[in-house]
Amino acid sequence: MTPERQPKPALILGGAILALVWALFWAVPHLQGRASLLDWPEALLTDLRLSLAGPLDAPADIVIIALDDQALAPEAGGFPVSRARLADLVGRIAASRPRLLAVDILLVDPTNAEADAALARALGQVPTVIAMAGGFASDAKASARDAPRSDSELWPQPLFSDAARVGHVNVVQDLSGAPRHVPVVLTTSRGVVPAMVLEAASLFLGHPATLATDRLRLGDRDLSLDIGFHLPLRLAGPTGTIPTISAQDLVVGDPVSAAALAGKLVVLGFTAKAVGDTFPSPFGEQMPGVEVLASAVATLIGGPGLARTQGIRLADLLITVVLATAGAALVGRVRLSAGLPVAMAAVAVWLVGGAMFFALGLWFSAALPLIGAVPPILTTAVLRQRFEQRAARRSGQAVDALRVFHPGALATRITEDPGYLAQPVRQDMAILFVDLVGFTAISETLGPTETRAFLKDLHTTVANVVTSGQGMVLNFMGDGAMAVFGLPEPGPTDPRRALQTAFALVPAVRALRLPDGTHPDLRVGVHFGPVVVSRLGHDQQQQVTVSGDTVNLASRLIDIAKDQSAIIAVSTDLTQHVAASLCPKPDVRARVPVRGRMAEVDIALWRSVPVV
Repeated sequence: MTPERQPKPALILGGAILALVWALFWAVPHLQGRASLLDWPEALLTDLRLSLAGPLDAPADIVIIALDDQALAPEAGGFPVSRARLADLVGRIAASRPRLLAVDILLVDPTNAEADAALARALGQVPTVIAMAGGFASDAKASARDAPRSDSELWPQPLFSDAARVGHVNVVQDLSGAPRHVPVVLTTSRGVVPAMVLEAASLFLGHPATLATDRLRLGDRDLSLDIGFHLPLRLAGPTGTIPTISAQDLVVGDPVSAAALAGKLVVLGFTAKAVGDTFPSPFGEQMPGVEVLASAVATLIGGPGLARTQGIRLADLLITVVLATAGAALVGRVRLSAGLPVAMAAVAVWLVGGAMFFALGLWFSAALPLIGAVPPILTTAVLRQRFEQRAARRSGQAVDALRVFHPGALATRITEDPGYLAQPVRQDMAILFVDLVGFTAISETLGPTETRAFLKDLHTTVANVVTSGQGMVLNFMGDGAMAVFGLPEPGPTDPRRALQTAFALVPAVRALRLPDGTHPDLRVGVHFGPVVVSRLGHDQQQQVTVSGDTVNLASRLIDIAKDQSAIIAVSTDLTQHVAASLCPKPDVRARVPVRGRMAEVDIALWRSVPVV
């Protein structure tokens, strides 16, 4: 095969460097946790992987008490829920002896003093965490060392915070609105406040939380944190995956519902559609905020979660850089039909691997390798395609130029395999010589200009007939030519095709017309035998030729035809390789001497052109 023409190494290196710059453009903000255009496709792909991974088993220790449509119906008291009703509900929950209550309701404004006092007393009957919320002027993400800092806060009334622990209920959403992280701590105007889910998990497990930059320890639980003390959210599943009881069932005194709360971590919050505290869910429907928080608590107290650490983000960067630069270099270096599938397969393999790691709880980015690696690979592929098209055009032009000096099939073979015939090859081959009769007199009559024009017509006719017989004219020699049958590869029909071509040449040449109105005549000699095919010349100028006694004898047959007043002289070494039905009967068969040879040669002679 032809050694593939390659782009210059500097171009391949330049493409790899541009791929590196492109990959880093997307990867650096991801490494730093900053918002970018990458966030939207990452959100879609994360939802896809969550759906593929499927829901988790329902946590055994968590129950949601839902202020749902039934609990907020007009006959049940409607909305908003009064502090008196809330106090009654919390009291009923406390009477069911849960281990912990987390209230996802902001108790910000004072209402009826008696009702507020009743609620505070109810909150004090069971270990409780109540909600506060921080406000932010912008959605910029914190650095890896700093917890989020709120610009404003909504705090519970002091009598409630005196009766219970306080934790924030902020959830970090991505551009699609889906909840992705819970900051486990929040820096506020009153100091650092833990997330309600962290405070609830700590109290439920009976172990204080220990924080490091990217780690959270709760007793024997060791969890990974993302940038800025953010806990990645792994939602348990579709809405209703976490056991949920309507608050109205407790109000009406359902004993089964009350018994289900004993020893559990109870999360109280709104699920009614009218309240609007919902988030888009990867499982296909809106999810109440209380269930999002319950999923976070489930992760903290023992359920499976997601790990997205600075180390994983760094791995995302390195993998993207390797895929982009190596893929671009591969496509630039290897032919497009091989390089592009391999480079794209490498990206696909990593995406599949990333999905498998995600199912195991390791959150590698899916969007970063796609956006950081695929465009450079495809851009390089387009450039490579243009290069290959230009190379093909140049190769075609080179073949066309080579065809001027070599037969077409030979020119194509040399172009495809520049090493063809670097070493001489021995093979059997049919050799055909053709010579014009009376050319000296013709050229004297025509003069130089018309002689050249006539020879061009003659050579064109000979070349066309030989080529149609699947042979090739290897040399034009004034008024004659040497043709061979068996290049670039020999075949069993070479002798037959050479004989048929000899018969076809006679009428074709005779059809030419000289300026005086006469027609030229010719003689043809054909022989078959061993030859040596080789390149002759030096390194900068070579030609393909055949040599050996077979060539000499084929040339001498022209003289024998002249001496015998024949048009075509063919050795029996050739005719014996042609089926009798395909070989017209010669006018003469004879054994004749050959000038310069000791042995006589058996030949067949035709003095007229047979119809074949």
